[in-house]
Amino acid sequence: MPAHGGFAPAPEDVEEVLAWFARYDALAVARDIEAMADQAMFPVNEVTDGQAETCDRERFVAQMTQELGGAGDIAMESARTPHFINENLVFVVTDATITAAGHSQQVRYGDLLVRCGGEWKFQTMVQGGWGES
Repeated sequence: MPAHGGFAPAPEDVEEVLAWFARYDALAVARDIEAMADQAMFPVNEVTDGQAETCDRERFVAQMTQELGGAGDIAMESARTPHFINENLVFVVTDATITAAGHSQQVRYGDLLVRCGGEWKFQTMVQGGWGES
């Protein structure tokens, strides 16, 4: 049976996760989709309203290419709140404003990160508004 809860992250644990997201956001702005995919633990789970699917690397790259491909300049402003399950699992809720091609949109989403081989990888992405209401 797993150890009982009670992991309290140190400030450096939180900073490590926030730094991971800063690097990931920079990859998204640079449209380095292959490097973005390198940050995942495939298959990735994608969850939205009334729907959950798995996504392999090929599908992820295709989705990100479509989403980021013709967007023009991209800017992202994000506020993130990590919720550590233990030292190897963290669910991060993000409130962000994404601006692309002169259009800004506020979004809220969540990501489950898993520590693998000493590195964080995202494994589950959760965002409302993409499926059934």
